[in-house]
Amino acid sequence: MIVAGILIGFIGTAAGAAVVFFMKKGIGAASEKGLLGFAAGVMVAASVWSLLMPALESAAPPAWLLPTVGFLLGIGFLLVSEYAVERLRRGSRLQEDTFSKNTMLILAVTLHNIPEGLAVGVALAGACQSGTRQAMAAALILAAGIAIQNIPEGAIIALPLCGAGNSKVKAFCCGALSGAVEPVAAVLSFWMTAAVAKALPLLLSFAAGAMVYVCVNELIPEARGEGRAHSGVLGFVAGFLVMMILDVSLG
Repeated sequence: MIVAGILIGFIGTAAGAAVVFFMKKGIGAASEKGLLGFAAGVMVAASVWSLLMPALESAAPPAWLLPTVGFLLGIGFLLVSEYAVERLRRGSRLQEDTFSKNTMLILAVTLHNIPEGLAVGVALAGACQSGTRQAMAAALILAAGIAIQNIPEGAIIALPLCGAGNSKVKAFCCGALSGAVEPVAAVLSFWMTAAVAKALPLLLSFAAGAMVYVCVNELIPEARGEGRAHSGVLGFVAGFLVMMILDVSLG
């Protein structure tokens, strides 16, 4: 049961990435903007309900301090990463918009999966220490909820990559691998429960800052584009509501 709890988050991400095999080759401009808007909505909602809210609830008084520091560190990390990506892009043959946007999206979602994996590991360790079926069931429910939330996150990586001209297999692998860090983080936190539990508010808010930065700097401008891009706005609303419902219902 512990192994299942550790792996289920990755399975959810891979399942979401697998939708790329059911899409037609290529997507139109309106569909692309809608997808980018959906991705932004998912990430903003996840940043609030999956990351910042738990960080504020678990932080020591003053409850806002550690999450604020983590949030700013996440944004700073993405600023530095974007500079590094730009330097790398200049030495590659890839187009700026495709390389930067997709790379930053993968990085943000991957960072978001790390504290989720840590939270699962802490919950499983606590269940083992208590030795009760109720505690183990609660830990497994948490892991399953995170796995369901990971489904749209795997899709929002794989679909844009495929739409940008990459093969479906490559797009699927990138989407699935973004969730591979989750079981690794879960195993580490399972063995280092006390230290990880104290650092979770900082790590959760760090991931939230990174995701919000990517949404504001990359996804929302791309989804809006030029002119009246209703598909991007509607996609954002749909993504936000889907992730909000999942987070609140399964959290």
